[in-house]
Amino acid sequence: MSKISEKWMVVIAVLIGTFTLILNNSMLNPAVPQLMNVFQSDAVSTGWVITIFMVTMGMTMPVTGFLGDKWGKKRLYIIGLSIFVLGSILGTFSWNLSSLIFFRGLQGVGGGIMMPLSMALIFANFPRKERGLATGVYGVAAMMAPTIGPTIGGVIIETGSWHYLFLCNVPVGLLGIWFASKYLKETELNKAITFDRWGFITVTLGVGLILLALGRTSSLEHLMYISNISLIIVGFISLILFVMIERKQEFPLLDLSIFKITTYSLSVWISGITSIGLFGGIFLIPLLLQNVYGYNAITTGLVFLPAALLTGIFMTVGGRILDKKGATGVVTVGLIISAVSTFLLGIMTMETSLAFIIIIMAIRGIGFGLCSMPATTAGMNAIPEQIVSRGSAMNNVLRQMSSALGIVFISIYYEVRKAQLFSVEGSIETANLQAINEGFVILAVLTAITVPVGYLLGKTAKEVPAQEKSAS
Repeated sequence: MSKISEKWMVVIAVLIGTFTLILNNSMLNPAVPQLMNVFQSDAVSTGWVITIFMVTMGMTMPVTGFLGDKWGKKRLYIIGLSIFVLGSILGTFSWNLSSLIFFRGLQGVGGGIMMPLSMALIFANFPRKERGLATGVYGVAAMMAPTIGPTIGGVIIETGSWHYLFLCNVPVGLLGIWFASKYLKETELNKAITFDRWGFITVTLGVGLILLALGRTSSLEHLMYISNISLIIVGFISLILFVMIERKQEFPLLDLSIFKITTYSLSVWISGITSIGLFGGIFLIPLLLQNVYGYNAITTGLVFLPAALLTGIFMTVGGRILDKKGATGVVTVGLIISAVSTFLLGIMTMETSLAFIIIIMAIRGIGFGLCSMPATTAGMNAIPEQIVSRGSAMNNVLRQMSSALGIVFISIYYEVRKAQLFSVEGSIETANLQAINEGFVILAVLTAITVPVGYLLGKTAKEVPAQEKSAS
């Protein structure tokens, strides 16, 4: 019994840190207008408060696998969480916008260290047949925090000062450090590995520049800026160089050979598509409720709560099904539910009730809960144990980039299509609604064409234990 308790304390330890990290990032979104007033800055400059976190986090993730093997995953996780807490404390003392952006970047570095290690630490403490439920519980943080964050952030902004958006991280973060120190177990060190500095330079540059360009882009006009085009081109060239370098390294920073494992590659695809669907919905729903139907920010936040709750519940359900019956059924069913419910959000009219939106969003949450974390866990189960932290880092980097790409694509499509429809219809509400509907239909189609991938994931995942059995 004590053994089970220790394993689950590991999940609680990493869940506290991850939930705090993701919640804080999503809480800051509604604070941008107030920060513009506080620091007398424009929307583009203030937007860096959000963008810099995403960029520094994405740039840090690729190196966590190496550092975890060299220094130990427990020690590195605590260092990452400590950096995040330090950035939060310093953020409350920001004297101008530049200092606030710098401290947010520091938070991102801490987050980039923590996120890939969280999954690796869970895998190190749970046998393969129990990882589905464990990662399902952990996944509550990853999926619920982005949906409830804007509501909490809005309440804090309405009732208090923006400083509390940073201060509230400190006690929870310190609690997370205590839990991590007490319950996480040190992993084996690999003193023989060497640092792949050219791989680090190229992947950091590539991921950082692409995320920077995507973070600065919210309209077609932004995408046409020569600076953003240049960032994307240089970023892709850097990633191509990175791939060429990694093929020749004895100790690569990120072991790209894991993409030869079909199950892992399929899981990364599903993870990317579900991230696009999740964050695309987070972008479109507030526009629908506030710009079309005229609801306030509090109501908008409440619409997300049932979906967030059911996502968390069905992540644990999906994890348990994964452990007992494999990935085929649970991931495929989850993708089908997600696709159908997203499509239903794409056929709304001016008479659509708030109750209908809440119900469909809740059903959509069930779909995401069943497919997202079980797919990731099945993919991670398929790779060798010694490179789990590197596989997790790769998964997180690609998920980060796909989320940013999805938001940019949907936001640009919405802006361009709304303008086109307004010139024809002459009604801004009708144009808004049609553009949002089309955005949801696009997300539904992307999810629908991923259903066969979910089926293949389940089939290939079944081969992994069989292969291990025959090898032994």
